[in-house]
Amino acid sequence: MSATRHRAVGGGVNHVLDYLRRMQAENPSFFYAIQGDNDHTGGSIFWVDATSRMNYAYFGDTVVFDTTYRTNRYRVPFASFSGLNHHGQPVLFGCALILNDSEASFAWLFQTWLHAMSDRRPISITTDPDRLIQMAVTQVLPETRLRFNRWSIFKETQEKLAHIYQSQPTFEIEFKKCVNETETINEFESSWVSLLERYFVMDNEWLQSMYNARQEWVPAYMRDIFFGDFSITERNIGLNSFFEGFVNASTTIQMLIKQYEKAVASWHEKELKSDYDSTNTSPVLKTPSPMEKQAANLYTRRIFMKFQEELVETLANPATKIDDSGTVATYRVAKFGEEHKAHTVNFTSFEMKANCSCQMFEHSGIICRHILAVFRAKNVLTLPSQYVLKRWTRNAKIGDMQDEHATELPNNSRESLTDRYNTLRQEAIKYVEEGAKSIHVYNVAMDALQEALKKVSSAKNQSPISAEDGALSNGRNQELHAAGDIETVACQSADEKEKKIRELTTELESINRRCEVYRANLLAVLRDMEEQKLKLSVKVQNARLNLRE
Repeated sequence: MSATRHRAVGGGVNHVLDYLRRMQAENPSFFYAIQGDNDHTGGSIFWVDATSRMNYAYFGDTVVFDTTYRTNRYRVPFASFSGLNHHGQPVLFGCALILNDSEASFAWLFQTWLHAMSDRRPISITTDPDRLIQMAVTQVLPETRLRFNRWSIFKETQEKLAHIYQSQPTFEIEFKKCVNETETINEFESSWVSLLERYFVMDNEWLQSMYNARQEWVPAYMRDIFFGDFSITERNIGLNSFFEGFVNASTTIQMLIKQYEKAVASWHEKELKSDYDSTNTSPVLKTPSPMEKQAANLYTRRIFMKFQEELVETLANPATKIDDSGTVATYRVAKFGEEHKAHTVNFTSFEMKANCSCQMFEHSGIICRHILAVFRAKNVLTLPSQYVLKRWTRNAKIGDMQDEHATELPNNSRESLTDRYNTLRQEAIKYVEEGAKSIHVYNVAMDALQEALKKVSSAKNQSPISAEDGALSNGRNQELHAAGDIETVACQSADEKEKKIRELTTELESINRRCEVYRANLLAVLRDMEEQKLKLSVKVQNARLNLRE
């Protein structure tokens, strides 16, 4: 860390630590750890709340590690782990203050984060292009596919080749086209050579270094890996989308926690609104296809819009059978007038499986227009289940937390008080989300909740305290062991069991109050709708009378 940044952080670290200690005392599922450094000036700090850990269980298949502070001269070395929820919105998986830019510090951070996430590794991770981060990811997440954020590479290329950008204004356009619009490896290789020859930059060292790292940032090399991107133009503003507008270069460490909480609250509200819109409003269908209606009922609103776009495009992308081996049929799919951009789809009727040369489903989890065109030709009227990723559906956070890509959680994941608390809290949140969807369901949920609380209180008074809970109640500390020195800050206070039940009850009451607000707002909307219907009815009657006259 630079001397300037070190002075900017200064004693503010204690302000952050006080907040983390308070949060962990209030909720045992709130986790934080400090890299071994007694004065907290050389070691990094990591933290993650219970909701983020739960979200990772649902959406942890692809991760973004944002270190914008390193390139944008931020005063605070603030980094974050994030991903995409079922609406395609940023969702948080943890935060860190990186007080020491070194391979060991990044390795410690990834190991600690992975431990907090029950050692469940993501399929893919996107970071800024950085050698230290790359080495840490290779060490801690060897099976996770690393991708460099290409928009950072575009930005750096503009700086490194400023003289070419100024003298050859078309170079930037051609460079981005070569990277973004080539769909196969051979197409990219050919386009790259042509670009370098056309602008006489065959010996440019920067471009050569970028070519050597092409497998980490050029889309053509990663189309078969899930990153959750809907198109090559997604995330074109960089990595810091979760905290964008909340944390910037002028943010001080004293301001950091408040801005962190604002960002978390803001995105939570946006997710709730998107949940409400997806559940309580119906999108406009553009075709008579049963598949479109099926998708409208399954997917969240934004994901459905993307699927609908692909489905409508099948009208202009006919599928032509070019081979049939008996078990597998091969189709050529191309848009009218763009036959040179044809894609190949292999379809197995018996298993109802298809794979396309564009690999959109593998990359984004949303089926492409080319496979849909083959389904249309084969009279497949509904989406086969293997082509509906639960992580993109309205029910992504209902039922088993493990999604299609996840590995199994350890069998003892519910043995400790902390894990039981976290599991119960997750179920309570899902209960509230379901219970708030309509007035009738809300009333039923409230009655059931009050009855459940009576049963919990009765069971609490009758059941003996286990040896584990007794030890926790006496203040036994839990220890985290990760590579590198780690100061563990996961302790349990006295009378833990009683305290957690009270906290859960308080939290549910708070959520219930919010439900009351939503209910009141909903009633107001319904009243407005009734008034509008009445006014419209009067206008229709008047119009009919006028016509009769």
